[in-house]
Amino acid sequence: MTAEAASAKSPQLFGHPKGLTFLFATEMWERFSYYGMRALLVLYMVKHLLQPERAETVIGYGALKSGLEFLFGPLGIQPLSSHIYGLYTALVYLTPVLGGLIADRWLGQRRSVIVGAVLMAIGHFMMAFESLFLFALAALILGNGAFKPNISTQVGGLYAPGDPRRDRAFSIFYVGINIGAFFSPLVCGTLGEIYGWHYGFAAAGIGMLVGTLIYVAGWHTLPPDERMRRAGKPGAPLDREEWRRILALATLFVPVSLFWATYEQQGNTIALFADTQTDRTLNLLIWQGQIPITWFQAFNPLMIFAFTPLVIALWAWQARRRNEPSTVVKMALGCFGVALANLVLLAAVWQAGGGKASWLWLVGYFAIITIGELYLSPIGLSLVTKVAPARVVSLVMGLWLATSFVGNLIGGFLGSFWSVVETGQFFMMIAVVAAFAGAAILAFSRPLQPILKT
Repeated sequence: MTAEAASAKSPQLFGHPKGLTFLFATEMWERFSYYGMRALLVLYMVKHLLQPERAETVIGYGALKSGLEFLFGPLGIQPLSSHIYGLYTALVYLTPVLGGLIADRWLGQRRSVIVGAVLMAIGHFMMAFESLFLFALAALILGNGAFKPNISTQVGGLYAPGDPRRDRAFSIFYVGINIGAFFSPLVCGTLGEIYGWHYGFAAAGIGMLVGTLIYVAGWHTLPPDERMRRAGKPGAPLDREEWRRILALATLFVPVSLFWATYEQQGNTIALFADTQTDRTLNLLIWQGQIPITWFQAFNPLMIFAFTPLVIALWAWQARRRNEPSTVVKMALGCFGVALANLVLLAAVWQAGGGKASWLWLVGYFAIITIGELYLSPIGLSLVTKVAPARVVSLVMGLWLATSFVGNLIGGFLGSFWSVVETGQFFMMIAVVAAFAGAAILAFSRPLQPILKT
């Protein structure tokens, strides 16, 4: 029986293969752990770990600081934290290239996911030891490299070629990502801010262990690794058409990287803006006080839940009228959304006039950037599984995720200007970079259309 036939006959749940439910839940808990740790990381470094009395206890800190200062000049605590944040989040998206290659050639997708999940759990628990901070980040980076491309390609592997449910499956899968991302700042962030940083990191580790157990429990529902490895003759070179499809995807790598450079300011400079330049006072009948800083990291995933059905309904309505934007045009609109979101914060700074801006401005920022994300991120994943040659799909998925490697490196560099330029100028700079990315993708849309067939 072919893998496609096996997929069609696999157990179904809510109109989709049952394996989607286990992949959904596994990714939800993995994102809980990742975003819980990310919500705390910059605040942890700026407020605690990189203070002079503690920084020198971190093994490898001196060498890392010297290397970054060799490249960028003398760095204070905030710029140094931004570069470390950018380097960490960048490498998280570079190692999937290696993870995808290893899975395609040797381990297979399923075993690679297990290896990655265990490494990430170890990394989160290592964060409890300040001296092992850099080793903990290394374990998280390597674990994510093994996990990330292979969980995504398995979603595509549940469906036969041409199955119209594939795009919807990735939208469902993306909701799982954002359920985890929503709860993690509320749980890990609150524990870290109120009870101690290490409690928040430990909660992230527990979440990763839960995700691992769910994945193992659903092992029998997952697509076989052979589906990807046997799609082409072993050792046969890629043909001309396959190379055209890969190069078409590669054309989008640079502007998509710029999208991530601007989008990922959420966990970096936006957290600092919420901390020092936002009036976080909330007065309700049942509760009055300051909104915890890390809770703002939950706005984006919360809005993913709210806006995903609306965006999908909009696309369906446009499709009926035969004017639904192509995949590439949607991605350009996503970049323009990030530019507009930063202009909202520019307006907030002007309105505040040197004081603190209302937290409602951040609600507007997250609403617009969320719509931008929905126009780029999930359909980008679906695009790769449809366009990439099946025998190298994990490798190409890793390369696609590597756009976030470049983006986060650039994002860390851009974030280092936070304490150097005026806040309004900073948001204008981010908006210009995002708008440039959108314009570049738009310029590519027509020549890529016949190749990508989307």
